[in-house]
Amino acid sequence: MADVVEVSDVRRSFGDYEAVRGVTFTVARGELFALLGTNGAGKTSTLEVVEGLARPSGGWIRVLGRDPYADRAAVRPRIGVMLQQGGFPADLTVTETAVMWAGTLTAPRPVAEALELVDLAHRAGVPVKQLSGGERRRLDLAVAVLGRPDVLFLDEPTTGLDPESRRNTWQLVRQLLEDGVTVLLTTHYLDEAEELADRLAIMHRGRIVRTGTVAEVVASQPATVAFALPPAVTRDRLPELPGTLVLDHGGRVELHTDTMQATLTGLLLWAREHGVELRDLSARPASLEQAFLAVASSEPDAQAERAEVAA
Repeated sequence: MADVVEVSDVRRSFGDYEAVRGVTFTVARGELFALLGTNGAGKTSTLEVVEGLARPSGGWIRVLGRDPYADRAAVRPRIGVMLQQGGFPADLTVTETAVMWAGTLTAPRPVAEALELVDLAHRAGVPVKQLSGGERRRLDLAVAVLGRPDVLFLDEPTTGLDPESRRNTWQLVRQLLEDGVTVLLTTHYLDEAEELADRLAIMHRGRIVRTGTVAEVVASQPATVAFALPPAVTRDRLPELPGTLVLDHGGRVELHTDTMQATLTGLLLWAREHGVELRDLSARPASLEQAFLAVASSEPDAQAERAEVAA
């Protein structure tokens, strides 16, 4: 698949503060790429320059083969953008808002069709100010897909939605992907990324620190085997097993391992041989949440930071 979004060593500064610090990634045609990150990691700042809403401080971007900022007149008709907040006039109805936006587009889909896609047809005559927060997000999405975009940018699209509306939004996104639309998504919901993303990147302090498929990112973290030893069995009786052994004060044992099957097999064979009951035994693979929290809890090397500033 050809890359329709190319981002190379992009930087974005606000005065002396560098919010985006050399970000590089690509998004292939028909792919959903999710951009995750801690608060203040630079996700929205990155998305805004890729959308062409601002010029990057450094690096370069191509969307559909063009600079989205310098060639905005050529790129804008082929993309859809859902910002974190839409900011539509409060006194216009849902239909009037969509019709107003459709007037800026070359070949929009019918307004009624767009409202139906996001389950807002029954609220067509309601003023925007009377919509709930979740309904306003669905209106934002309706406007974003109104122009039948080749590339769709979704910035926290399901914030404020109830579980049913989130699922309906996921189904719409899947439908768009099947139609060949390329999607760049930011989200705080890790299950959303797991459900929808072909590939993802995790940002921290303005940089991408993990990237790949969900499986590849999760593989960077160990699995966990946990159990409680009987009071009569001390830690030194445990066999040598692959992984890192952690023992809490309550006798709860955790093994962090990259080879869960081998670790679990060795543990169970030892327990059978010695007649030991492993109470509350559990074995769980690594998760995207675990990988995300590992990034969120990491601290930059102070010496490296000083050296960078000095350079």
